[in-house]
Amino acid sequence: MLEDQRRMLLDARAQTPSAVAAAAAGRRRRPWLGPSGRLMIIAADHPARGALGVGERPMAMANRFELLDRIMVALARPGVDGVLGTADVIEDLLLLGALDGKLAIGSMNRGGLPGSVYEMDDRFTGYTASAIADGGLDGGKMLLRMDPDNPATVSTIASCAEAAGELAARQIRAIIEPFMVKRVDGRAVNDLGADAVIRSIAIASGLGTTSAYSWLKIPVVDDMERVAEASTLPTLLLGGDAGDRPDEMFTRWQKALQLPVVRGLVVGRNLLYPPGDDVAAAVDTAVGLL
Repeated sequence: MLEDQRRMLLDARAQTPSAVAAAAAGRRRRPWLGPSGRLMIIAADHPARGALGVGERPMAMANRFELLDRIMVALARPGVDGVLGTADVIEDLLLLGALDGKLAIGSMNRGGLPGSVYEMDDRFTGYTASAIADGGLDGGKMLLRMDPDNPATVSTIASCAEAAGELAARQIRAIIEPFMVKRVDGRAVNDLGADAVIRSIAIASGLGTTSAYSWLKIPVVDDMERVAEASTLPTLLLGGDAGDRPDEMFTRWQKALQLPVVRGLVVGRNLLYPPGDDVAAAVDTAVGLL
């Protein structure tokens, strides 16, 4: 990002907040799916939950300008379809003109902060369905973590069902990211066993008044052939945290992408902060898998 871009962004934020709506209205839109029928989406909604760490770097995503820089490098690579983020990130990118011809997907519920006593209360503190429609965004993403031992889970299920229905009523895609959660030493941990992922998919698939516009975002786990047959909904693979094993991660993605229900990737930290920090190379490798 050039210095004048940084200055423009800060000045627009402080002096002309109406520039955000103007940039959204002027954004050049594109179809949800291109000719390939596949999607490569960059995820950038982690900071809104205070999740700033990547691997051994606990504050890797703390610098907003650096994060935006990396996102723009990724969006400029051939084969990248768009970005998923909260309003602050989406609006920064709109002001920078980085979302023309790209998909913009709004992240909706970020309230369950990791490590907090209310972590399972994943309230909708981000985009609403009406805000996504009014802002000309292309989809809404929601996190659905389900802990059978935590009563807050039922309100999250109900809120996700309502949001999926409201998006569908506007003919906007709802991307649902479901997990069954278990407690390990008092911490909430996503259960990545095949049976648990299948159960989460079954619950997510039935949410809302219609599933016509619902997509799933699921992790790559063992026994993916069986997992992928749990629903007919179009499915995107999430990146997770590969640590220092990117080759293993790419191999697992490549295998899972062969399954008929899988339509692409939604990846953030693994591509924006890869080992060696070569964002373009990491993104190109991921796109090549599609």
